[in-house]
Amino acid sequence: MVSIFPLLQAAATFTKEYSGAWGMLGAGVGAGLAAIGAGIGIGRLAGQAMDGMARQPEMQAKIQTSAIIFAALIEGVALFGVVIAFLIQRKF
Repeated sequence: MVSIFPLLQAAATFTKEYSGAWGMLGAGVGAGLAAIGAGIGIGRLAGQAMDGMARQPEMQAKIQTSAIIFAALIEGVALFGVVIAFLIQRKF
């Protein structure tokens, strides 16, 4: 059985560089998740928009306009997430 006490002792004696490394890792993971989430969201949006246009071709202009607006909103949220992640990184 592995004892957890050496791990707890090592974690209790962390330095500023140790916490900075974890902060930078978290910022990188946060930026990556924001980009992946935006990619998935825009991909699903485009797929559903194409499906809607195929079912009702007369609504193509409205669906396309709405899809572009929603894609811009999704991209804005992703950009905000990436900026916040890099601001967190600069704190360390």
